[in-house]
Amino acid sequence: MKSPSVRQSYNEWSATYDSVENKTRDLEAQACREILSGIYFETVIELGCGTGKNTEWLAKRAKHVTAVDLSEEMQAVARQKIKAANVSFELADIKEPWDFDKADLITCSLILEHVEDLKLVFAQAVEHLNPGGYFYVCELHPFKQYAGTKARFETDAGLQVLECFTHNASDYFHAARENGFSLVGLEEWFDDDDRRTVPRLLSLLFALQ
Repeated sequence: MKSPSVRQSYNEWSATYDSVENKTRDLEAQACREILSGIYFETVIELGCGTGKNTEWLAKRAKHVTAVDLSEEMQAVARQKIKAANVSFELADIKEPWDFDKADLITCSLILEHVEDLKLVFAQAVEHLNPGGYFYVCELHPFKQYAGTKARFETDAGLQVLECFTHNASDYFHAARENGFSLVGLEEWFDDDDRRTVPRLLSLLFALQ
């Protein structure tokens, strides 16, 4: 039997995504706010907006946010929650050519584990950033991936595990460098801020050189 696509899986996950405990989701929301609170931006492309965990916060700081997701049902939840006039929602697969206006900031949250070729995404990002723009990436830490952790959720039929690809920290760095980005920030994020444990998330902030 063919496994469901990433889009199909997130469509199904949308019904419980906000209500079930998810340490990865919540920690990424914290990382996004802490890292981007010190950066000036007027326009944003938010890749992987999901159910809107970061969208409303971004909209309060920007003149316009383009909230992008692959899943119709995840985005439908976000549309119900977020009525801000400066947010526009777009359904798109970031592995395909992007059709968005340029922005000062591109955010990419917890979706690159579903993308095999990082260079494709970084190449699109550099084409869609204004001069001096930033590219924020926050993903499951490679250490977690090495141990077998993947995006997953419970269903009535049992545990659903999504198709994922392991990316090393150097993979992000090389994809960025080959597309003209410089690394200006790198942080590791730990459960309960306990740095004696394996970090849950890796965040990277890139700027156009």
